[in-house]
Amino acid sequence: MTISLDELVAKALDRSAPTRDEALALLTEDLDVLDVVAAAGRVRRHFFGRRVKLNTIINLKSGLCPEDCNYCSQRLGSSSDILKYSWIKPDEAAEAADRAAQAGAKRICLVASGRGPGQRDIGRVAEMIEAIKTRQPDVEICACLGLLGEGQADRLRQAGVHAYSHNLNTNEARYADICSTHTFADRVDTVRQATGAGLSPCSGAIFGMGESDADIVDMAFELRQLDPDSVPINFLIPMEGTPLGTDWHLTPIRCLRILALFRFFFPDVEVRLAGGREIHLRGMQPLALQVANSIFLGDYLTSEGQSGVDDRDMIADAGFIVEGTDEQTLPAARHDLVAIRRRGVGTDQPANA
Repeated sequence: MTISLDELVAKALDRSAPTRDEALALLTEDLDVLDVVAAAGRVRRHFFGRRVKLNTIINLKSGLCPEDCNYCSQRLGSSSDILKYSWIKPDEAAEAADRAAQAGAKRICLVASGRGPGQRDIGRVAEMIEAIKTRQPDVEICACLGLLGEGQADRLRQAGVHAYSHNLNTNEARYADICSTHTFADRVDTVRQATGAGLSPCSGAIFGMGESDADIVDMAFELRQLDPDSVPINFLIPMEGTPLGTDWHLTPIRCLRILALFRFFFPDVEVRLAGGREIHLRGMQPLALQVANSIFLGDYLTSEGQSGVDDRDMIADAGFIVEGTDEQTLPAARHDLVAIRRRGVGTDQPANA
């Protein structure tokens, strides 16, 4: 079967997903990788121009997690030599956010290890958001606190959270091979809870964990069903002391193909070049910006990233510009698709059924 990249681009500009055969072809040598990147770049520029959105992570609470995700250095049973500490103070979070915003970060991602937040933890996060917003009122706040319980998404929204991040990480069929302490369905439920509460859904995946081409395509279709606004594409950072600490399966070409595939599946969505980009893409990071319109600036949860100065130089050298806080990330047409429920239960209007 011959795959036309021009047809794929046309479908993406119409916000239609590739077929399974088209998606699989993107991951093979049937299509030259530079042709694939160029085609995906046409889609990226149509919806996002030359802008690159900068995001930064603040690790509020590191290590000692009761979950056993095989890729994570904070997991139950990990012997990784990482920083371990309990909740940082609001002024520490505010200082870190202030530095990041001054460096160009538009979104501040507040992350905490653990299965999910307790009610007291929601209060802690609210205090941190208040401290951050006092210094940087224009930044977006994204929370990533694990599995959400009933009503917690609403409380986070009321506290000033703009988005909630909860990655699916891998496809449903192989999820049990990666984690046993919670399920793929648990993760899907949390993303849906966040969306239902009016938070912008952020959900992506980690690649390099031994997945096949078919697994990657399955992941793309499963993720598309959740209709996220932001899709972080992480490449496994093999950390000593974890079950995947010796798994080095990725090449720069493989990473570029994966990024392009997800751009075709999510043409008008923030596709973020996330963890592991420095060690797997290496000198091809600028080429990846032709596909992704967003990156993490600075360090990750337990590993260090490229310096902010180098990131900003890379963006400029590749001919891109940093997106400002006053600019709208998602295209207007996508914003128009979001409608807050005003009918059905809890109202005097009939449900849409």
